[in-house]
Amino acid sequence: MSMDVRKIVVKQSEAGQRIDIFLAKKTGITRSQIQKLIECGNVSTEGRTVSRSYRVKPHDVFFLSTSAQKVEGLVPEPIPIGLLYKDTHIIVVDKPAGMVVYPAAGHSRGTLMNAIAYHSEKLASTGGPLRPGVVHRLDKDTSGVMVVALDDAAYYNLIKQFRERTIHRRYVVLVYGNLKNDTGEIALPIGRSESDRKKMSTKTRRRGKEAVTRWKVLKRFECATLIEAQLGTGRTHQIRVHCASIGHPVIGDKTYGKKTEVEIKKKKIPVLRQMLHAQTLGFHHPATGEYVEFSSPVPDDMRELLGILSEYDCFGP
Repeated sequence: MSMDVRKIVVKQSEAGQRIDIFLAKKTGITRSQIQKLIECGNVSTEGRTVSRSYRVKPHDVFFLSTSAQKVEGLVPEPIPIGLLYKDTHIIVVDKPAGMVVYPAAGHSRGTLMNAIAYHSEKLASTGGPLRPGVVHRLDKDTSGVMVVALDDAAYYNLIKQFRERTIHRRYVVLVYGNLKNDTGEIALPIGRSESDRKKMSTKTRRRGKEAVTRWKVLKRFECATLIEAQLGTGRTHQIRVHCASIGHPVIGDKTYGKKTEVEIKKKKIPVLRQMLHAQTLGFHHPATGEYVEFSSPVPDDMRELLGILSEYDCFGP
């Protein structure tokens, strides 16, 4: 059995915490899993194991050993996936619309991670038992490029790149209405909605987190606009919330736009999901440091809708 070993140093500001709480915060592994690792002797400092009640001290150095085998609880399923790239460190896939990224309440099977667990010989041990190696995610009804780490070193490297905002992400989005300018930037903080905890909002009395979306028009129409959006930050539902906040919700977005159709010359065309596609993802490979970039073509449903709209000449110049 191969093992991943990580070195973790306690900062002055982190001293005094129980070891299980400290390591759970530092690694993303659940506290119960950390406790099991401690009981199995997989957490050590200065050559000796520690107890669950140990309180960390400034400059303590811990070594956390975890199995690099498939994570218990994540059921591998032979689900076809659009594989864009794979090596021993990362896997890059083209996630289809309608697929949940990892198991959760109501979606225990059929997720992207169930598929990756089947198609990969190993998974990272960090990130949680049902989402090992997941460093970012796409909404269920958003399609496009995603990267998942296959070992812990790659996981922490990619997390750092996302945190430092060096990841390049480009989306193709079809929104209602005609945007006034050819380019723009939306810089509105995003926080949890106070009226609906399942939604995000730019209008909250509590302080939201900084969020920046830059966009440019790809094709200007009379009743809709096709834009390219680039993320300066990566907040939950960011593009959907930002587009809705300026009066141009994503077409088909049931949560923030509430319209599930486009009307063309009095004919209503149903739209079954938000027209949002993560087209390009670029980052520095966590093992080699080389910049790599992956792209995915606009999916069939989005391309077909654009074709229908163009055919009816709903759009202007």
